[in-house]
Amino acid sequence: MKTRSIVLIFAVILLVSVGLPARAAADTSHIRIIRLSLVQGDVRFASSFHGDSLTDRNAVWQTAPLNMPIREGSALATGTGRAEVEFENGAMAFLSENTVLEFYDLSLHDGGKITRLVLRQGSAIFYVHSQTGDYFSATGGDFTVEGGERSRFRLNNFDDGSTVEVESGQVSVVRDEKSTPLSKGQSLSVRASDPKNQVIARADATDDFDRWVSGRVDSVVTATNYTNQYTSTANYTSGFSDLYTYGSWFPVGGYGYGWRPFGVGLGWCPFDAGFGNWYNDAGFGWSFIGFAPWGWLPYHYGGWIYAPGYGWAWTPNGFGGAGGRPIGYRPVTAVWVNSGGALGFVPAHPLDKNGKTPMNISHGVYPVVGNAMASPVAVANGEKVSVVKHLPANALVAGNVAKAAAPVAVSRTLPTSTFTTRQAGFARQTSIMYDPAEHRFVNSGQVAGASTNAVAPAHSNVAKVNEATAGRANVNLPAAHTTTSLDTAGHNAVPARPAMTPAPARVGGGYSGSSGGGSGWGGGRSAGSSVGSSMPASSAGSAHPSSGGGGGRPH
Repeated sequence: MKTRSIVLIFAVILLVSVGLPARAAADTSHIRIIRLSLVQGDVRFASSFHGDSLTDRNAVWQTAPLNMPIREGSALATGTGRAEVEFENGAMAFLSENTVLEFYDLSLHDGGKITRLVLRQGSAIFYVHSQTGDYFSATGGDFTVEGGERSRFRLNNFDDGSTVEVESGQVSVVRDEKSTPLSKGQSLSVRASDPKNQVIARADATDDFDRWVSGRVDSVVTATNYTNQYTSTANYTSGFSDLYTYGSWFPVGGYGYGWRPFGVGLGWCPFDAGFGNWYNDAGFGWSFIGFAPWGWLPYHYGGWIYAPGYGWAWTPNGFGGAGGRPIGYRPVTAVWVNSGGALGFVPAHPLDKNGKTPMNISHGVYPVVGNAMASPVAVANGEKVSVVKHLPANALVAGNVAKAAAPVAVSRTLPTSTFTTRQAGFARQTSIMYDPAEHRFVNSGQVAGASTNAVAPAHSNVAKVNEATAGRANVNLPAAHTTTSLDTAGHNAVPARPAMTPAPARVGGGYSGSSGGGSGWGGGRSAGSSVGSSMPASSAGSAHPSSGGGGGRPH
C-alpha cells in the first residue's frame, strides 16, 4: 500500500510538471496585435526598451510606417507629427506633438482584453470602446486613468504635473489605491511640487487637437457601422472603416460579400510590391505591411477568393470565433509553400486548413526573391507542393524601414490656470459644483449660501476652485514656443519626471490591496500576458515597488 501511494504521488507530480509548460505556451500563444492606423508627420517606434523609453540608450528607434503592427512592450513617439492607434475592440489612442506612449500591457483575461498604457510625456486622447470584460487604462505620471465602457479622455503629462480631462462618458482616477470618479466636462490635476493635493475642476475649452480627434472618432465610427452590414461577426476588428472609404463590396456566391479597393483591374494581386512590403518582427516573424490606408484588415484577417469577372477579392468569411473568442491575427493572409524547389506563397482562402495544401493553389504560386514578388507560376500536374509552417528569418529581405533618432525629452508646463482656484463642475458652464466642506457635488446655490470663506484643507484630496478660468494653453504651437530640450535645459528648476507605475488591471471587483479586500485586480501585469520574456524590464510586475500604484511618483 505504501509503495502504491508513492507511485501515485509521483504520477501526480509528473502530470503537473507536464501540464505547466503547455499552459504557459497557451498563455503566450494568444498574442494581441494592434495597429498604427494613422501617421501624420514625424512618428517613430521602438519594438522594445528597458525602463524608460526616453532614457534607454540601447532602444532602437525607427520611422513608423502606416499599418505597422504594435505589440506589448513597444513604444510610439511623435516629434512634429501626430499618430492614431486602433485597438481590436474599437478603442483608439491619439498622440499629439512631442508625445511618447508606451504599450505596457496588452493581454487577455477570461476573454476580456487588458490594455494598460503609459504616457511618458506629452498629450494624448483615448477613446474607450470596451466590450464585456475589457479593461483600459492610461498612466501619466501622477495617476492612472481607467476609462469607462464608452468614454473619451485627454491626458497631459508635463514636467510640473499631470491633468486628465473627461470629454465624454465617465472615468476613474486611481492614486495610491484610491479611486476618484470623474464625469464629462470635469478635469483632475496634480502638481509635481504638491503631489498630495489633487484639483478637480471644469475641463478647459477644446483646442485644435481635441477637434481633430473628435472628427477622427466620428468618421471611423460611422464608416465602421456602415461596413458591418457586410460581415457576420459581432466582434469588432480594427480596419473595417477603411474598407468603406477606399473600396466597394459585392456578393460572392457561397461566401457572402467580397471587397476590392477602388481603381484596380482584373489582373491585380493584393501582394504587388506597390501595395506593401515585408517586415520581420522578433515576436511574430515575417509580416506584410500594407502601404494603402486600407492595408490592415485584408492582410491579417479573413481570406482571398478569386471571383470570376472580378479577380482577387477579400472576404471576411469566418470572422468571429464561437463564444466570442478573439479573432486570430495572422502576419499575412497567405500560405507559404515550396513548389519545384522554389519558395513562394498563395493567397489564403477563407476555408484553408492549417498545414494543408492551399485551396487557391490552382491560381498559381507567387515566387518571392528577396523582397520582390514575381508573376504567378502554375503548378504542373503531379508536382509536389509542401506547406512551409515556419518561414526562416533569412527567407526574405525586409523592406526599408529607416532608422530614426530617439525622441527628445522636452520641458513643458501645464497652464497656470490649471492650479488656480476656480469652480469645479460636472460640465462646462454647469451649475453643479464640488463642495469641499460637504465632500460632495451640489447645486452651486447651496455652496453660495454656505460659508463663502471655506477653504479646502492644505492636504485635502480635492481642492476648492474659483470661477475665473483661462483657456487651455495651446500645447500644439511650434516647438520653439512650447518646448525646451532637456539636454540644453539642465538649469531648469523643474525636476526630471520619475518612472511611472500603472495601476493593476481591474478584472473583477475591488483592489487587491484595498481595505475592502477582494482579488479583482491583477498584479504587475495581467494574467494571460501577450508576450512573456520579450517584455522590457520595466514592464515586469516584480520590477515595480508597488502593485497597487496608479502613480509611481515617489513621495
